[in-house]
Order: sequence, then structure tokens, then C-alpha cells
Amino acid sequence: MTADSDAGIIEAPFETALSERYLVYALSTITARSLPDVRDGLKPVHRRLLWAMRLLKLDPANAPKKCARVVGDVIGKYHPHGDTAVYDALVRLAQDFSLRYPLIEGQGNFGNVDGDNAAAMRYTEARLTRAAILLMEGVDDETVGFRPTYNGEEEEPEVFPAAFPNLLANGASGIAVGMATSVPPHNVAEIAAAATLLLEDPAANLADIMALMPGPDFPTGGIIVEPRENLIEAYATGRGAVRLRARWHQEDLGRGTWSIIISEIPWAVQKARLIEQIAALIADKKLPILEDVRDESDAVIRLVIEPKSRNVDPDVLMESLFRLTDLETRVSINLNVLMPDRTPRVLGLRALLQSWLDHRQDVLVRASRHRLAQIADRLELLSGYIIAYLNLDEVIRIIREEDEPKPVLMARFELTDRQAEAILNMRLRSLRRLEEMELRREQEKLTAEKGDLEALVGSTARQKTALKKQLALLMKDYGADTPIGRRRSDFADAPVAVAISREAMIEREPLTIILSARNWIRAQKGHADLANLDSLKFKEGDGLARAFHAETTDRLLFAASGGRFFTLLANDLPGGRGFGEPLSLMVDFPTGEDIVAALPCKPGLKLLLAASDGRGFVADAEELLAETRKGRQVVNLKPGAKLAAVHPVSEGADHVAVIGENRKLLVFPLDTLPVMARGQGVALQKYKDGGLADVVTLKLADGLSWKLQGESARTRTEADLTMWLGARASAGRLPPQGFPKSNRFS
Repeated sequence: MTADSDAGIIEAPFETALSERYLVYALSTITARSLPDVRDGLKPVHRRLLWAMRLLKLDPANAPKKCARVVGDVIGKYHPHGDTAVYDALVRLAQDFSLRYPLIEGQGNFGNVDGDNAAAMRYTEARLTRAAILLMEGVDDETVGFRPTYNGEEEEPEVFPAAFPNLLANGASGIAVGMATSVPPHNVAEIAAAATLLLEDPAANLADIMALMPGPDFPTGGIIVEPRENLIEAYATGRGAVRLRARWHQEDLGRGTWSIIISEIPWAVQKARLIEQIAALIADKKLPILEDVRDESDAVIRLVIEPKSRNVDPDVLMESLFRLTDLETRVSINLNVLMPDRTPRVLGLRALLQSWLDHRQDVLVRASRHRLAQIADRLELLSGYIIAYLNLDEVIRIIREEDEPKPVLMARFELTDRQAEAILNMRLRSLRRLEEMELRREQEKLTAEKGDLEALVGSTARQKTALKKQLALLMKDYGADTPIGRRRSDFADAPVAVAISREAMIEREPLTIILSARNWIRAQKGHADLANLDSLKFKEGDGLARAFHAETTDRLLFAASGGRFFTLLANDLPGGRGFGEPLSLMVDFPTGEDIVAALPCKPGLKLLLAASDGRGFVADAEELLAETRKGRQVVNLKPGAKLAAVHPVSEGADHVAVIGENRKLLVFPLDTLPVMARGQGVALQKYKDGGLADVVTLKLADGLSWKLQGESARTRTEADLTMWLGARASAGRLPPQGFPKSNRFS
């Protein structure tokens, strides 16, 4: 490599170079792609789309143009990115189910709530809506700054004047690097009312504002069931979420039969996907009380839900659907926006409104100053015209006789250069008495307007009054009595939890759970004879470890020797025709540990848990259920110890029998053991050598029973346990004659 080829190479640590370049990318993503501006609520691509359409004169009163023409102008002049991304942004601005107040009026196929895509840009046409016109109103009056486009050939506005409160009205969403934004849509009339309150009372608190602006208003309607205190907290901090449910009602079909009609679905949920979710519940038999779903929608959404029978509780059915499908969604609230200095910040609702009002006040002042400059220019010319009319003969003489009349006029009548030039450019037909009168009337009118504008610029109170008049017009145009202005999303109290039985979710059927020595699990239909499972097939080198009866509605508990418990739904286990599946695919079972116990969790079931070091406690089985694959650590073990026994507490049991590896038996009262959800427990038996071998609960009056060894499988019972009774944590005595050498009770 030559010295010249090395000239462009800069040596730098890879970590430093990578971090610097990634930081540039991150800042670009945050400021120029993902976060909306707090003033007009737009991202650059949306702002450039609307600006290009304005320059194409695509006003609501004019005919629309092909979207391909709009996209071409945008990517050619302002936004050098892919045409697909720009067209997708245009399409969303035209979808009335995506935006509460569409900024573009589309003609042709712009997609639908089913999730179908829009037609190609060469087939669709678009023009601006009234809301978009309001958003850009006054942009030519030097109300906002302009910057050069990416190639320096033209200029584009840095932000729009935003007479329309687009940020809160239409919301915004985006994911940047290390941050995101999610602003839900709201009702414009409510926004205007809340903004008016802030103008009248700058000290108004959030509760006062939310009395006028209670919460989001989604394009597709629905019912907001988020508790009021949660909404207030979200709007105070700028972070939170809102629960949105579909709107439904029960339709009577006669003779006691009925169906459920869904007329509105949550925002940003595709109807086709929603129907697929409901149909999957039917196909998988996860909701047996549901019979069928039909889509009878046309221009209005109408989903028909049919129950299995007329005896089904509609509230239970709908609560099940809300829980299992997107008929209920959580819409995130993350009011993260770009401030005027281009820094991202999470604001509360009050701060968002105030930022928009500050921008509108700045726009009002800048527009007034621009108009004052125009008036000053016009008054300058008018005063020159009036001087010419008052001295018309002398003016005509100078023009006729002087070779250079302009400097003579300026010297003779103390005119400015602009005034003299305007007089020389006057038409002869303007030299009428009537024209002079009109000029004087215009001068008086402009002088009065100038006084009003100067008073407006110098008075904050007048500026607020002017803003309130603008907000009043906004409330009139988008009021509750207008088709686009009426509130679509209603509020309801947070639903009371409806008890949904497992029988309602899963059809109850008997199962036989089979677990192999290598921890492969399967569920065989029916309750098989557990003593006769010789016909079961296993993988080579594997065999039966344990089997037990359960039902499809049961939750199964699996205890690992490390003291961690795992939970599986019996209905989710693979069928019994094959070899099943490894347990490790369903839960994160610790490597190298053994399964100590596997059993169904029944209501009211209590378990006696004992470790190899002789410590244990009683636990409610329902408190041991785990919600995740990682399971739940229940027994805290000392170093070297492991979970040795998990036994259900038998009905009516009042004592515990424990035997150690030293072959010492101890019986003590059950009520001396604590009931815990997690911990080490207490000492069950004292050992000098070895540890715990087995433990069982019993009813003292019935004695202690165990199976004798041999093929006869007879059971022996020791009725009198007096000599083995003792205090918990005692050493115990040798067991009765004939007790199994395995030191196991069963």
C-alpha cells in the first residue's frame, strides 16, 4: 500500500469509533424520524408530505392528484428516502380508522380495518383536509422558520404554525434508539376547551384540565375501562397505559336464544386478525362455551358471536374473550416529544397543552409583526400617492420636463425612493378624484389596524384573548354536534373481575399423566389402570417413572430436588399416542436435578415438604403455582441438602411420621409444623448420621400402615404408636418389626 492510499485512513480504537458513529445514528433517529415535534405533532416525513401537497395546491376545494405525483415531489425535493416508506406514511394520514382527524383525503383504495394494504400509488389520489389546512395556516406570514432542503435547492418549514392541535388530536407513535413515544388521540373540542382554561387560569391543575378533557378519543371508538386514578397518574407523569375494550351488546333472537354483536373494536387492531384469534379458540377448544363467530360487517363493523347454548352467561363469555383476544388491548401512554430546542422530553398533559399554546402565542406575535411590516410598506406608498394627488400639476410638470424626474420628485416633495418609483409607475386612469378618496380611506383603515396590531404585540392579555377566539372557532368547527367532532370512545368503570371457572375455559376430560425416567411427559385420555401400564412404549433406554390421574382443567405441580416448583396446564400436554415431549421444552428445569414429585393441584390441597437434612413445613398447593417457565423457588435449602419428599396432607391427618436414614421413626403432632409459602421450615427429626428418608401424614387413631415386601403386596398396620410419639425434632426409635428395609412408607 502506497503512502497516498494511507492518507485517508484514520487510526482509532474500534470501541470509540463505533460509539461515535452509533451516537450520530441514534441522534438522527430521535430528532429526524421517530419523535414528533411538540408544536405541530408531526415527524419530518409527515410535514414534508403536507408541505409538498400544499405547493401542489391540493386544497380541499381543488381536484385531487395522483399519490405517485405527491410521493415523487417529496422524495425528489425534501425527503430522500424510499418511495414505499413515504407512500405508507401518506396512506396512514388518510385512514380514518388510524387517525382521529385525517390530514389527507384519499380517493381509491387506502386499505381498511381488516388489515388489507392500500392500492399502489399510481392508482390512488389525494388532497388535503380542512385539518391539514389549519395546521399550515399562516405559514407564509413568517410565523415559522424555514431551512434549506437536503440539496439546498429549496426551502421547507421547520415546523407548522399548528392552528390545529395535531399532537394531541391525532397522537403519535414511534420507536427511536433508547426511547419511544406513544401519544393517544384525543377529541379536538375537548383539547380546545382545556387550552382555553389554561389561558384563563394559568394555575389550573390537572384535575381541572381533565374535567374538560377526560381522556383519549380513539378513531374506532370502544370503551375505556381504565380506572380514573390511573389515567390521572399517566397524564401527570407522561407515562402509563389505558385499557380499551370493544363495544358490544346482546341481541335477542327469540325463544330464549341470543347472540353478541360487536360494533366497535379497539384502535389499531386488525379485524381479520381478531376473527382469526376467536376462530382459533373454537378450533382448539380453549373456550367450549363459544360456538361460532361471523363477520357481517359492511361500512359498519358487525361481528356476531354465538354461544354454545342459551344458558351461557354473556358476561362470562365476553370476559373470556377480553382476556384471550385483542377485544381488549392496552394502549401505551408515553408522552415523549421533541422540544423546540430539538431535545426529547417526557411531558405531562398540562405541559403538552402549555407548549402548544406557547407556540401558538409565538405564531400570533410573529404574524402580527409580519402584518405590521406589510402595513408600514403600504402606508409608505399611500402617503406618496396622496402627496402626488395634492400636487398633481407640479408632479406632471416635473415628469414632462425633467430628464431624470425621480431625484427631482424626491427632493421637491421629500419622497423616499420607493414612493417616487411608485408615483412614476402609476397609470393615467388612476388620476381621478375618486381614487384619492379611496386611498385616504385605505390609509385610515390601515392606520387603525396598525394601532390594534401594535397593541396586540405589546399586550399578553390581548394575545390570550385572540387565542381564545381562535379556540372558540375550533370548538365550533369540531364540536360534539358535528359528525367528526362527536366523542367516539366512552368511559366505563373498571370491570369487576368475573369468576371464570376452568370448566368454562377448557372442556373437562379425564387424563392419565405419564412421566418417563428421562423426563418425557405426555397425557393419555381417560383414567388408565395405574397398576397395569405395561403396554406403554418409551424411547430406547427410557421407561416409566411415575403416572397419575388428572383432568384437562388441572394445573400440574412438578417439584425439583433443588426446591423449585414448576407448573403446567394438563390441557397443554402432548397427547399419549407418541412418546410425548421433554419437560425441559416446557419449563426451565434445572440441569442435573431430579423430579421429586408430580401431582395435580386441587383446591384446598396442602402439601408436606421435607428436605434431606430433616427440615420441612406445610404449604398450600395453590400458593406454589408458578406463572412462568422459570418456576418458583419454594424450599430454601442449606448447602448439601436437597428436597427429599413432597406428600399431600391426608384428609383428617393430625400427626406426622418421619423416618431417617438411620432407621429411627418419630411421630409428632402435625400442628407443630408451620404453614409457609416459602422458606427452610423447621427441624422434623434430629440426626447424628445421615438424613431424612421419608415422611408421611396420618391420623393417629388409625395407626401407621405400610406395604409388606413381596408379591402379596399385603398391608400391615401398627395401631398403637405410643412408643414412637415424641416432640418434633426428637431422635425417634427403631420402627416396628416388619417395617420395609427401604425406609419408605409406601
